Amino acid sequence: MRGRSLWGWLGAVLFVLCGGPITADALARPAAIPAIPRLEKADLDAWLDGYMLYALKRGDAAGAVVVVVKDGAVLTQRGFGFADVATRRPVDPETTLFRQASVSKLVTWTAVMQLVEQGKIDLDRDVNAYLDFRIPAFDGKPVTMRNLMTHTAGFEEVQRGLNSYDPAKVPSLGAALKRQVPYRIFAPGTTPAYSNFGTSLAGYIVERVSGLSFDDYVERHIFTPAGMTRSSFRQPLPASLRPLMASGYMLGSGKPGPFELSSLSPSGGMTASGADMGRFMIAHLADGGALMKPATAAQMHRTILRLIPPLNGMALGFYEQNINGRKALSHAGDSLNFHSQLWIFPEEKVGIYMSMNAAGRQNVSGPIRSHLFDAFADRYFPFTLRDGRVDARTARDHARLMVGTYNKTRRLESSFLKAMELAGQVKVSLDAEGGIVLSLSPGLGGQARKWVEIEPFVWRELGGKMRLAAQVDNGRVVRFSLDSGSPYVAFDRVPWYLSTAWLTPAFLVSLGALLLTAIAWPAAALVRRRYGVASGLSPAARKSYRLTRGFAALAVAVVAGWILFVSRLVRDFSSLNGELDGVLIALQLVTPVAFLGLFASAVWNIRHVWTEARGRFAKFWGIVMLIAAVVLLWVGVGFHLIGFGTRF
Repeated sequence: MRGRSLWGWLGAVLFVLCGGPITADALARPAAIPAIPRLEKADLDAWLDGYMLYALKRGDAAGAVVVVVKDGAVLTQRGFGFADVATRRPVDPETTLFRQASVSKLVTWTAVMQLVEQGKIDLDRDVNAYLDFRIPAFDGKPVTMRNLMTHTAGFEEVQRGLNSYDPAKVPSLGAALKRQVPYRIFAPGTTPAYSNFGTSLAGYIVERVSGLSFDDYVERHIFTPAGMTRSSFRQPLPASLRPLMASGYMLGSGKPGPFELSSLSPSGGMTASGADMGRFMIAHLADGGALMKPATAAQMHRTILRLIPPLNGMALGFYEQNINGRKALSHAGDSLNFHSQLWIFPEEKVGIYMSMNAAGRQNVSGPIRSHLFDAFADRYFPFTLRDGRVDARTARDHARLMVGTYNKTRRLESSFLKAMELAGQVKVSLDAEGGIVLSLSPGLGGQARKWVEIEPFVWRELGGKMRLAAQVDNGRVVRFSLDSGSPYVAFDRVPWYLSTAWLTPAFLVSLGALLLTAIAWPAAALVRRRYGVASGLSPAARKSYRLTRGFAALAVAVVAGWILFVSRLVRDFSSLNGELDGVLIALQLVTPVAFLGLFASAVWNIRHVWTEARGRFAKFWGIVMLIAAVVLLWVGVGFHLIGFGTRF
């Protein structure tokens, strides 16, 4: 060992690693450029086996189906993992059924385009012409079918009654729509704001124009022509399909959940096998195939509304997910337990679909399907990015203009659920180098993405494909979005008075101060009683002292009640149908009493504290109590905890 030089040992290691001697000739030769794999079944199957089996195991997910079509035929369709974990029933791509959630919307939009083709629906006509109830105009502007198809009708989000587990509590489509028309928060055609209500409204128009129920229409005019024999919007499923249904899970190692029902079925009620979704892709890639004329399909696929250039835009129903210099159209769908996405490359006549029957650990289903698409495109449609660069000084200036707090355009604006923004607004800050840091859309490993400005107010993820772009008005950034969501959602700057950048910490500190006050009140009384010490307060001051402490305890209890109520509401679909209305009404009655009572008593208390001979700490804590009362009242009014009504 002592007689061999370092270079000798290095040569021996290279010999073993490379399988033979390293000659000077070999070192001089440039490395061969690897060939681009051909999109063929053998290569695709081997690649999918290497990715999907590991991804499901690593993410504690139950099962998945992947279907790839090319040139009008199925290239491969693969099942991975289990449709039912307990019985170890494997996923069969031909027969196993998955809930499609929002991928269902593509069937609804296809139905709409069929009726457009027949001249029965006008994309730019007021939708009220087709309805038996009214959708109010916004600033004199009506909603059109084009607005519905591009998610620009301006509706706020609706949650009440959206989902259920009990078929008896699923109303007819018309009844579901009429019971709560959502408020309009944007002018039509101006703002991407994804809307389940809007899609279901289009499905109802399909019913009224065609004279058929929505279920009957899609079975006759979409499923049958496309050969989709194992697909249905019916809830519960027809008896012949029920044995084929996959169980749905949060974790593959957990227990299955009940069958998820949608009250707004055209937006998320479809159940289908992977093979049927392959047939649906083939129909669209054949320029509509048996579903519509080529000109109609072209209109659907190529009419792009791009509200934040140069990011991806919204087609008529599909949204762009362009990648590697190629046009790609897509739609995703997520329920509690099922997670799906479909992509088509119209020019290449290639489509890829996947669905999972579990969210997996840390909702890994999203990253799994996102990486599947990216890796598929990189493997079979590679592309070298040639981005520009903005000079360092300008980039730092633009990054500073991005700093602030933003809110999604798809949001709950008018109900008490707006309070969820206290934990959900998006923050843009700066890193040590002056680049932007985004509090959403982490990378595959959960890490924050690093952004490089490639043209004015357009950034790309370093080492990745994702772009971010901002809309600037009079030198101020007012809105931004990301390529992954820009067709249907954006992020608007939040006014300072509702920004959780200061409100959330102020709210938490205020709650802490009120909790300490509530705890200290009986503790101090016990100590005084134990040692026989009088309070020394005048009767009026004693009354204000006790009222303030009592209302502090009540306010803390009310906030805890809201937290528990909302947690239950968003955790359980069935509670969205009114089961908790009594609790909601009770909270709405007691909240203004608690918050206004706290504020009034804190004002009264501080008057006594400052006009009587009280110590510095008493004066300081009186101010703390008043500030806490103001913060709670501010949050209660600004986020609609103070208000009445069971709409949400």
